[in-house]
Amino acid sequence: MVRGALSALLSLEEDIEIVAEASRGDEVLPAALESLPDVALLDIEMPGGDGLEAAAILHERLPSCRVVILTTFGRAGYLRRAMESGAVGFLLKDAPASELAKAIHGAMKGERVVDPALAAAALSEGDSPLTEREREVLAASEGGATIEDVAARLYLSEGTVRNYLSTAIKKLGARNRIEAARLAERKGWL
Repeated sequence: MVRGALSALLSLEEDIEIVAEASRGDEVLPAALESLPDVALLDIEMPGGDGLEAAAILHERLPSCRVVILTTFGRAGYLRRAMESGAVGFLLKDAPASELAKAIHGAMKGERVVDPALAAAALSEGDSPLTEREREVLAASEGGATIEDVAARLYLSEGTVRNYLSTAIKKLGARNRIEAARLAERKGWL
């Protein structure tokens, strides 16, 4: 419903043409390769792969396509990860509609388009202290997964999983892995 509404809204702009829509992350690349868009507007949370993964794949396989992330998740860590994935824009869904069209036009001109308050928060927040593997283990442990479950899912030994979780907990100043995962999620690091 939201995608359809955004499509209808953007179609009202004289110089914006909607050439494709994808409801799932794993549909983004095939749709983009078929339609060759100038700009792809992606959400972070999508079934079949998230928008950050889709942005990285588009950046690699179709570098002429500029990616703008439009999301409800205004977290500094997501902004950083989006920019690292090759996105040129990051806006929140509660921004005025006129800002979205303006952002698309800016992206077309090669500008970076980022919500100013979120950019300031990202700068003050700093980088994630977690390594990629610590992030992966912490994310896999969310939702109450046992050490055994995480070890099996990531093809690690249980001792290695405990070590990664212990290090992540210390780095985040948390009391346990549940608190560490919540903190890292809230900051957009997972």
